[in-house]
Amino acid sequence: MNTKSFNLTEHPHRRYNPLTREWILVSPHRTQRPWQGQVDEPTREQRPAHDPQCYLCTGNARAGGARNPDYAGVFVFDNDYAALLPNTPAGKFDKQHLLIAASVRGICRVLVYSPRHDLTMAELEPLAIRSVVDAWAEQYRELGEFPFVNHVQIFENKGKMMGASNPHPHGQIWASEHIPHEPALEQRAQADYRGDSERCLLCDYLKLELKEQSRIVVANDDFVAVVPFWAVWPFELLLLPTRHIAALPSLVERERNALADILKRLTTRYDNLFRTSFPYSMGLHQAPTDGNEHSEWHLHAHFYPPLLRSATIRKFMVGFEMLGEPQRDITAETSAAQLRALSEIHYTLANDQP
Repeated sequence: MNTKSFNLTEHPHRRYNPLTREWILVSPHRTQRPWQGQVDEPTREQRPAHDPQCYLCTGNARAGGARNPDYAGVFVFDNDYAALLPNTPAGKFDKQHLLIAASVRGICRVLVYSPRHDLTMAELEPLAIRSVVDAWAEQYRELGEFPFVNHVQIFENKGKMMGASNPHPHGQIWASEHIPHEPALEQRAQADYRGDSERCLLCDYLKLELKEQSRIVVANDDFVAVVPFWAVWPFELLLLPTRHIAALPSLVERERNALADILKRLTTRYDNLFRTSFPYSMGLHQAPTDGNEHSEWHLHAHFYPPLLRSATIRKFMVGFEMLGEPQRDITAETSAAQLRALSEIHYTLANDQP
């Protein structure tokens, strides 16, 4: 008979994600197994400040024929190869309730963070990131006012590993007629929690994390970055405002500065982890723009980075994870401790410090 007490740091267990109401398998004992894969030393890609071949750099022509202006800060334009189009005709397809499709309208834009081709968010000055925050808020407001737009998804894919075809610092904004799958799951979970408890799900969760501290990576007075208890990706982060806010336009001046501050600090820690330009997919989840109040919604951002052991060893969703449920070996607490221990001086500048 096994008389040992259950321990989250030693024993296989499942963790529940209250935002999506899904489970993840955690196997901390597997971190003891020897690693036999190749581990390469990271190499930093050298890029010019302006690339004449880059379709996002100032003054250059894009594939659709338009030419970029000589912008000095952020630059927003309609995506030349948009996944959603505003004039799609209405229509439905249904064959025996098994083959089902429906038309959808939308608007896709690109938001360039800086004219500098050679920088990433971690290397931008806080004032430049603040300009990105302001542009995100304005795009959410502007696109959300279109009568047919019910959701605005702001996101960034960073690095070739995440499918980013251009290293110039930029993100995307897809405004859609429908609420996409992941935000829809979170919408229902937050609404049900509010209905059952008359409280905010993420406000309550943040209180727990602030009390325990073990999964918090970086924080300021207005934002907290935490490896969520239910994290799937090795160094996943959930970024939360400490005040209950549904969307970016509600942030006051101080909070916008605080968001810029914490974005620089957490992305710098990412780069410092494996001394590389750390790849990730980041997305801001905000209240739908369907005209309803959505008092249940709490603004937050997800960071999903694939790197596992080094700049070249990544996590793959295969086997049981594709056919069963997500699984991880390193606990959320261990990942948070690793990120928390890192410097906030970018590794490329560390040797320049006194």
